[in-house]
Amino acid sequence: MSAPAKPRLARGRVYRTRQLAQWSENPTRLAKRLVREGHLRQLANGLYYRPHESRFGEVPPSDEALMRGFLEGSAFVFTGPEYWNSLGLGSTALSPETLVYNTKRSGPFQFGSRRFRLRRMRFPRTPPPEWYAVDLLDNGDYMDLESRELLERLGVRLNDGGLKPSTLESMARKFGTKRTQQLVRGVTTRLAA
Repeated sequence: MSAPAKPRLARGRVYRTRQLAQWSENPTRLAKRLVREGHLRQLANGLYYRPHESRFGEVPPSDEALMRGFLEGSAFVFTGPEYWNSLGLGSTALSPETLVYNTKRSGPFQFGSRRFRLRRMRFPRTPPPEWYAVDLLDNGDYMDLESRELLERLGVRLNDGGLKPSTLESMARKFGTKRTQQLVRGVTTRLAA
């Protein structure tokens, strides 16, 4: 009888069961054994990670590593209140879920104790701050501010150079709803006058 496979798994990386097939004809059994032996931790059905040790103990995978493993290399971008608040347009309501736009999956997902809301959406590969502003306008249900107040602050950020009007208009045209496009056009038209 041959010795059980000892795969070389990178610390902090997320694996799907099928990725273990290179070391075993039965990757599900291998995953269960690696969990029993402490080499892997299960995040969800068919999704595991190799823990990374710090001086404070075991560190779970980063959100980025988790999404890279779960979405199997499909493009994705994180967005939501954390990113919107950094724009300086006022605060938005906090959410217990991390919002992730991607090209593959939609719906709520829980991995360990972390919750994600995935949406199949179009987005730029490297989103500029103006895209996050458009995304904030598209997601009005997260705002603690009234629309009028948000648009005034958007005008101030455009005026002080924090956001570029031409990039904002371009992002609204490519990725915003019709309502958001009208709001952006209204703000940039007032600035030009």
